[in-house]
Amino acid sequence: MTVARQDRWLNGGDRSAARLRISPRAIGRIALAALFIVSGTSHFVRSDFFTAIVPPWLPSALTLVWISGFFEIAGAIGLLIPATRRAAGIGLIALMVAVFPANVHMALHADAFPNFAPWLLWARLPLQAVLIAVAWWCSRDPQ
Repeated sequence: MTVARQDRWLNGGDRSAARLRISPRAIGRIALAALFIVSGTSHFVRSDFFTAIVPPWLPSALTLVWISGFFEIAGAIGLLIPATRRAAGIGLIALMVAVFPANVHMALHADAFPNFAPWLLWARLPLQAVLIAVAWWCSRDPQ
């Protein structure tokens, strides 16, 4: 069967359905954008929680929380816009690297965060590398 006939067969003869397929990168990009919009918004809604995560050696914890929340939301929106997708991906990767010390601080001081199992806080650290890889992959595709 030819590719065109397979398309018609798989989509019930409707060619417009073939054009509406969403690529795996687009799905990843939408999921990542949703994750960062929710996370970024929570930086403003639950600022007290996020300031507790900031290592004490960093100044102005609340300001840092708001800045990171703003850039999470901006990066998420940027991922969805083809013209800004690449820059947004690079920005989100830089942001994830910048907040990594807060994740380490949280894991090292798990007793200060009793609502989270210590193993979960440690598992979060390699997850950051996965999110960085997904951000890189999702931001490479201009469509």
